Amino acid sequence: MYLAPEHLVEKRYEKYKANIRPYDFFEQIDTLDFENLGVGDRIYLQDYGIFNSEIEEESFMLRVRVPGGRIRGEHFVRIAEIAESEDLSVVLTARSGLQLHGLEAENVLAVFREINAMEGLSTWQTFGDNVRNVVTDPYDGRGQSCEIEAFPIIEALQAHFLKNPELVGMLPRRISIGITGMRENSWPLFSNDLFLGLAEREGVKGFNVYMGGKNTEISQDADIFIPESEAADFAMAVVMAFDRYGLREKRMKSRLYHMIEHYGMAQVKAFIAEFYQKPWEGAGRSLLEKRHFGDWESLADGSWGYRHHTDYGLILPHEMAELGAFVQNSGAELRIGIDQQLYLLGLAEKEVPFSERDTSPTVVACAGSDYCPFSYWSIKKEAHYLPVEKLVEHDIKVGFSGCMKGCGRHKHTDIGIVGLRNAKFGRNDQSARIFLGYESAQSKKTGEVVFRTVPAEELNTVVSLLIEVYEESGIAGFERFTHEVLNRFDEAFLEFFFLARRATGRKIPLDPKEEPRTLAESFGGEDFVETALKEGWKKGSDAIIARLWHAETIREVAHMDPSKRRSR
Repeated sequence: MYLAPEHLVEKRYEKYKANIRPYDFFEQIDTLDFENLGVGDRIYLQDYGIFNSEIEEESFMLRVRVPGGRIRGEHFVRIAEIAESEDLSVVLTARSGLQLHGLEAENVLAVFREINAMEGLSTWQTFGDNVRNVVTDPYDGRGQSCEIEAFPIIEALQAHFLKNPELVGMLPRRISIGITGMRENSWPLFSNDLFLGLAEREGVKGFNVYMGGKNTEISQDADIFIPESEAADFAMAVVMAFDRYGLREKRMKSRLYHMIEHYGMAQVKAFIAEFYQKPWEGAGRSLLEKRHFGDWESLADGSWGYRHHTDYGLILPHEMAELGAFVQNSGAELRIGIDQQLYLLGLAEKEVPFSERDTSPTVVACAGSDYCPFSYWSIKKEAHYLPVEKLVEHDIKVGFSGCMKGCGRHKHTDIGIVGLRNAKFGRNDQSARIFLGYESAQSKKTGEVVFRTVPAEELNTVVSLLIEVYEESGIAGFERFTHEVLNRFDEAFLEFFFLARRATGRKIPLDPKEEPRTLAESFGGEDFVETALKEGWKKGSDAIIARLWHAETIREVAHMDPSKRRSR
């Protein structure tokens, strides 16, 4: 049951919370020595959106909460001016916010104050044990398939928790919330701790409730239907129940997912009922449909929406200023999508004065080693090695993470990639794990490891091979291909099959009606086929990897110099 306060002080984060509430610590922010911060200072500062680490103590990052991704053009321009004058890097996040990297002790507080003075923006509760930025569809309220506008719900919900003295930094762990009232979408919203998805029950439109998602898990159907008018109150009840009954003994086991795992869904719903105190109905009929979205979309009012490609989340100050000024002059809206792209809505004509960047808007990439001490790869750079044209052509979603923390949501995309370093190939080099099997529209399944390790220089080749086999299937939609083909086989066989195609060049079709043994024998009398049939698929894959990629000489690889990193 609930961990009593006398036990919480034994846990580091809980000890600081018991000593002084993060909300109350804010009174000390003006007197802090930002050049000599203690561990507790850093923990508290995260609750206000300021990140600093012991290994990069001279550099700071500020994360900005942009509710529903909606940001005014004049604010975008001003942030661009700040970034230019202070030599900062701007990164769009996978929660429709933005991060300013490269701040220092001398300017972090001034920038913090100016950002928080901008109407609609805040840096509070963007890190730490808080309710993170609440996200929705970038076409919310304006798309042709919009049934319920989520933004008013987001505003009402945020009014309850933002800067709430009892909640700021006080949750067992972070909680992420996503809401969509759109029928058509293509976003990984089931990765949220709490997701309210458009549904209908007895002629009333509202939301089905899903709980327990995170970067490595998919949210579960809670069998609850909530009408539009009750959505904010219900979501707040979930937050309060999580705060009161969430697990706190181990930080790695303290998300809402773990609370459900520990108590069971029925008991968690009983906890929520203590704070909601209204009857609810069982789940209604889901109205969610997956659809491909292009760079241009016709909106409900007859105007146009435009998707502006970023450099996998990176955007330069002059580009921000140009976009912000255009929005102001044209009367359009500017929104940040959870795909790290920018959306301009309400355009009278299907044209913009911007050159098109040759990046894939279907790729979500974590900050990478240039900005994060946990990442092994400079993800923003390595994303350019992917087969961009094919990814865009087929609307194949890719999640690219620099470590297993999964900020690129690699388990919630058609193809997930995690950058690693190892010496498996006889050299100190970059390698990647590739995840397949994600289904949101069917059985709601996260991706799992298929390729245990692939050299960086082979990443494009392997991803291109995956797309080639998909194209050969003739199936429309990569997720449908995943459901009808990939998920009919176990991961170990899939790794062997694709590696065998890579090694032999033989275009054996991945036919789900065939037995794995029959498919393996189709590659002929190769030694690795015999190994696989006698010793298992993984041993067969190991034999192919040794043939293809093992090197006799060791090549040194330059690691990111921490002093050059712009901070996390």
